[in-house]
Amino acid sequence: MQRSMTRPGNHVIKSYEIYADMLFRIALVHLGNRQDAEEATQDTFIKLIEKAPKFIDAEHQKAWLIRVITNHCKTLLGRGWRKREVKLENAEPIAVDTPEDLALLQLVMAMPMKYKTVIHLYYYEDYPIQEISKILQISQSAVKMRLQRGRQLLKLELEGVESQ
Repeated sequence: MQRSMTRPGNHVIKSYEIYADMLFRIALVHLGNRQDAEEATQDTFIKLIEKAPKFIDAEHQKAWLIRVITNHCKTLLGRGWRKREVKLENAEPIAVDTPEDLALLQLVMAMPMKYKTVIHLYYYEDYPIQEISKILQISQSAVKMRLQRGRQLLKLELEGVESQ
């Protein structure tokens, strides 16, 4: 039996145009290489087509897409064929202005997943704590704690780099 191939609706194409770059950046931070980030982004939009959820508004859709790509990245990182260690040599950098910004981004990418996710959403995607809480389905206090601990890890790393 052959499935009929239908073209995605205009809403999916419009969603892709609006959110694809942001989702790609989130996946790149999580996965560390362009190919995996592109695949995760594609898979996220495939899920949007397959599930066709009803959204209250654009923010609800954006949060759903971020949650889907974040969960997909966690799944990819948990598979046995993929090492948990992300090698940054093959990663294409997100647009940064200075070498210091690139070094900081690389430190963020090397952090444990739970800190990397909240730091990226808060500092690079400009989400408030309340929205991050909804997107990741964790409490606001958990978001604040992860931000605090992530900052502490970054501070320790930066102090270690400066002393060398």
